[in-house]
Amino acid sequence: MVLFFQIMFAEFIAEMGDKTQLMLIALTSRFKIRDIIIGTAVAVLVLNGLAVLAGGLVGSLIPTWLIRLIAAGAFLFFAATSLKAEDDEEEEADAKGNFRFAPLTVFCTFFVAELGDKTQLTAMTFGANEGLDKALTVWLACSVGLFAADIIGMLIGYLLKSKMPEGLLNMIAMVIFAVFGIVTLREGLLLLLGDKAMATDITVIAAIIFAVICVLIYRLSRRKKNS
Repeated sequence: MVLFFQIMFAEFIAEMGDKTQLMLIALTSRFKIRDIIIGTAVAVLVLNGLAVLAGGLVGSLIPTWLIRLIAAGAFLFFAATSLKAEDDEEEEADAKGNFRFAPLTVFCTFFVAELGDKTQLTAMTFGANEGLDKALTVWLACSVGLFAADIIGMLIGYLLKSKMPEGLLNMIAMVIFAVFGIVTLREGLLLLLGDKAMATDITVIAAIIFAVICVLIYRLSRRKKNS
């Protein structure tokens, strides 16, 4: 029991202030609390299971640069879709397909964002130190600690959503996702190319293109809302 709480606390501290907490705050502008809880919980269990049981296997099979580029694409996609008008979001929330697959969307976004993060490395370390005979304890402790930290971010998001003017949380979500997307894109390009200047130049070009796309999306959404 002492080992369980020790690992849980370590994982909780490791996750506090991490990008996935901010990501969950942003996700609250698009999904219901039930969908976020389900998607996040499953992702946490799967991620920590991979980390504890497989150790560094995932990291050795999947190049880090590819993980970063996939995460960047996910962040930028959510940044762009966060610009949709409130009316569009309500229509999408009522759509049967979106309702059904919302937890899966949250799962995929959280999984990619957290894959290879320091919390997974923490779980790998505990798994290696304690051995397979303690794997279940390590897995559960890491999962509880990670989920507890991320649920705080989600609750903050819903609190902000109820207090903020209409549309403001969407804009904050867009900024959060865009910043993470651009930063993660540069990290992936730097790992892939090994050239800091080239990675920066490509990132700047991508950021400009993304900014233009966001402006177009915003104008179209406002035009649709006002028509």
